[in-house]
Amino acid sequence: MKLLRYGPLGQEKTCILDIEGKIRDLSAYIKDLSGDSVSLENLNKIKALNLEKLPICPDGDRIGSCLADAPNFFCIGLNYAKHAAETGSKLPDEPLVFNKATSAIIGPFDNLKIPKGSVHTDWEVELGLVIGKPCYQVSQDDALSYVSGYFTANDVSERTYQKHRSGQWVKGKSFPTFNPIGPVAVTSDSFNPHDVRLWCTIDGEKRQDSRTSDLVFGIDHIVWYLSQFMELKAGDIINSGTPEGVGMGFNPPKYLKAGSVVETGIEGIGSITSKTVAFKR
Repeated sequence: MKLLRYGPLGQEKTCILDIEGKIRDLSAYIKDLSGDSVSLENLNKIKALNLEKLPICPDGDRIGSCLADAPNFFCIGLNYAKHAAETGSKLPDEPLVFNKATSAIIGPFDNLKIPKGSVHTDWEVELGLVIGKPCYQVSQDDALSYVSGYFTANDVSERTYQKHRSGQWVKGKSFPTFNPIGPVAVTSDSFNPHDVRLWCTIDGEKRQDSRTSDLVFGIDHIVWYLSQFMELKAGDIINSGTPEGVGMGFNPPKYLKAGSVVETGIEGIGSITSKTVAFKR
């Protein structure tokens, strides 16, 4: 299944794509996509519906973020070897975990806002995943059975905030609009995360192009690892890491400016496109 949120900002309806690509209104069965509503148990109920009986949504409306919110937002850093090398970082012995504010989540085609005074705003295409049931100290063999869906994410980063402002990376990762997600959440029963292509272009120029088979720590390892230290909840989301080709990796570095167009995509899920604008209150 491919689930999405459709409508004006703050008025999105929960929808589903049918086999012909038509957007159908699912809001009579799921009020919104977040928390327990994206649990495996709840999504299994949706599978039993006859999609042809659901109303078709009118064309031309906005596609919102595929999840309205999340209880927790975790990210994995330096999870592709070539990306670690381009940043001059040592490859971690264990997954490098950091948090991101859920207020950074925006829709897949919403504007990406450059922070005031920033000259080091960067892009990072990533495979995102959502947890589907309570997950604590599970085995790696069973880890993927706790995932309810996957989506395309752009883990936007302000490198000065991240690298040179002391403390945790979260400060460079959490500015409003710094995590477009979508265009759909593909349920785990119809997506294999182990070897799919992911890419990023800036103004039509390819910057990132890799496969999830190049992950240092695979999706099953990430879920298993996090569950050793905390209980993951239904609706928690995880960005799994970005491949080489980020702005800070170029010589000289290349960063986003107002007016840039950023497209990030993942095979089997789809692409998201953000125009960058200067932040204004």
